[in-house]
Amino acid sequence: MNDQKPDSNPDLEAERVGRWLEQEDRLARLLGMELVKVTPGACQVRMVVGPDMLNAVGLTHGGATYALADFAFAVASNSHGTVAVALATQMSYPAASRLGDTLIAEAREVSRGERTGLYAIEVRTAKNKLVGHFSGTVFRRGEPIAPWMKPTNPGDKS
Repeated sequence: MNDQKPDSNPDLEAERVGRWLEQEDRLARLLGMELVKVTPGACQVRMVVGPDMLNAVGLTHGGATYALADFAFAVASNSHGTVAVALATQMSYPAASRLGDTLIAEAREVSRGERTGLYAIEVRTAKNKLVGHFSGTVFRRGEPIAPWMKPTNPGDKS
């Protein structure tokens, strides 16, 4: 399978798609997610747990951890330059994180077919404690992502 034009560089395409997603994903921006690295089918994203990310008992809300894993899933699955959308996801939380922890999501491609892809994402603290294990399946729509890569109006609240 070849998602790329014959003259394109897969690493540069992955970086371009990842940086576009980092800029245009409103929730990722709201939560302060930072794309650390991206390669075809893989990426690393980090986020610092802030006070608005805590649940009622003072631990990181599962939704915040999930959002980080889901964003890494989006970057990794779209990094080949073809639009990929989630079909199914599942998340486990083997341990808790807390205010001030830096969470690092590491996404990797497990399988990529013509129409579907399977991804595994681990979320760990900076001290390497596993706080989330995410698996996701995407549907690859068969269309290039490039036409979508137009910057939005920064003031757009939609």
